[in-house]
Amino acid sequence: MVKKVRVALASDRNGLDYKLRLISHLQEHGYEPIDVGTYNNVPCDTPVFAAKAAKLVASGDCKYGILLCATGSGMIIAANKIKGILCGMGYADLVTKYMRQHNDANMIAFGQKHMGYEDVEHRVDIFLATEFIGQHHTPRVQQIKDLEEGKEIIQTPLMNPNWK
Repeated sequence: MVKKVRVALASDRNGLDYKLRLISHLQEHGYEPIDVGTYNNVPCDTPVFAAKAAKLVASGDCKYGILLCATGSGMIIAANKIKGILCGMGYADLVTKYMRQHNDANMIAFGQKHMGYEDVEHRVDIFLATEFIGQHHTPRVQQIKDLEEGKEIIQTPLMNPNWK
């Protein structure tokens, strides 16, 4: 039996509607969505739920994470504080694709008040179907991980052969 890919989902009340719709969409496409809240339309603190989803992704319990709030910004900021998380905003199709291909992002966020549901669903599909291509992007992703460890990073000759 093939194990389903687990995807953590989190929202505040401003992203709850899209999150619930995405859960059904993911189930229909063979994923195992893990909903870490919020579960109602009551005001809440977005960092609490972003951190819950991010910790599931960082631990490897979930392969990917999807975050939703009014703008997506608060969720991204909170998630990226968790070691091992690379989260960005899925505001355009190509950005979403490159987020995975070039940056090996493991989480994506959306703003329900600023994006149509169909666009969000489409970009979730792009995000989940796109693989990291590695190659010359690998050192840059490593630099991001080194920053997380507090290490010094420098410009690589690979990206800029004229840099001194």
